[in-house]
Amino acid sequence: MPLVHFFETSFGRTTHRRIILVEVISQGVSGWGEVTCGENPFYNEEWTDAAWMIVRHYVAPRVLRVPFENAAEVGDRSSHIRGHLMARGGVEAAVWDLEARLKGLPLWDLIGGGWFKEIACGVSIGIQSTVTDLLKTIEKEVSAGYQRIKIKIKPGWDVDVVREVRNTFPSIRLMADANSAYTLADTDHLKRLDEFHLMMIEQPLAHDEIVDHATLQAQLDTPICLDECIRTAHHAEQAIRLGACGILNIKLGRVGGFREALRIHDLAQALSIPVWCGGMLESGVGRGHNIALSTLPNFVLPGDVSASKRYWERDVTSPPVEVSPRGTIKVSEASGFGYEVDRDYLRHVTVREETVA
Repeated sequence: MPLVHFFETSFGRTTHRRIILVEVISQGVSGWGEVTCGENPFYNEEWTDAAWMIVRHYVAPRVLRVPFENAAEVGDRSSHIRGHLMARGGVEAAVWDLEARLKGLPLWDLIGGGWFKEIACGVSIGIQSTVTDLLKTIEKEVSAGYQRIKIKIKPGWDVDVVREVRNTFPSIRLMADANSAYTLADTDHLKRLDEFHLMMIEQPLAHDEIVDHATLQAQLDTPICLDECIRTAHHAEQAIRLGACGILNIKLGRVGGFREALRIHDLAQALSIPVWCGGMLESGVGRGHNIALSTLPNFVLPGDVSASKRYWERDVTSPPVEVSPRGTIKVSEASGFGYEVDRDYLRHVTVREETVA
């Protein structure tokens, strides 16, 4: 699926998405999940082609091997597979959606959410060709009502760019996402971001680093939000105990699905660490799951759950995800993840399909 506009981070530019969707069928009902990895192993070690093989040859056969009663049991079926959480999480999410549909429940109800009937939306803006382009894009998104603006940064596109943004938009809720582009040697440089009163700086250091983030956080006034290095509730507990962050980003795929996401959410809530839902350029399937997740009580910060039209000329779900002029998404009361898959359009954009029984 081609993106409406390219999306660039510190590790590259994306213009098209190759997305794996998982359909799980029981009693004539389909549940849907999305494998949220990128086309290349840059965000983490997973990528589309490898995830297809993991789902096909390892996860799906193990899920189908023994009957089970609920989605909460699915994670254990693949827990002995090292890593590959996005592949495993896509299957697990589909089973959660299936269980919700079989019970006639909204997915948010099944997972214990529903604290918010409308979720607050932020928007993630990639690195642009020029600062002028960035400012125009931010103006467009602020005018659309989005409640928080996240901009991607990297060495050479950071302090001066953020200064221009803050001077132009002095009162917006603003954060910066580094996608692991810096090291502790950049501490003094990163401290210069404190003057801009950012909500947070996301994952400034290595994708697998917690201890150095604690060292950096002690030097910054700006809260650090951890993303890539938090894959389990145990990682989250370690990071919080060490003082490595003040905020956590929870992504369903990164943590392997709803069961672990719920554990991280509950831990963070008990330790008074706010969380928000991150995005991975998902189709409407993954977006619907993110909306359900964002109704849990500790998702108190606007997430990266934005409208379908920001990314796609046409989404694979119906209706498309829409954001109100005040920057919120109304939570659907429909069963499952709240939207229906547009099977006609899905067939149009499908390049590969395989059934495991």
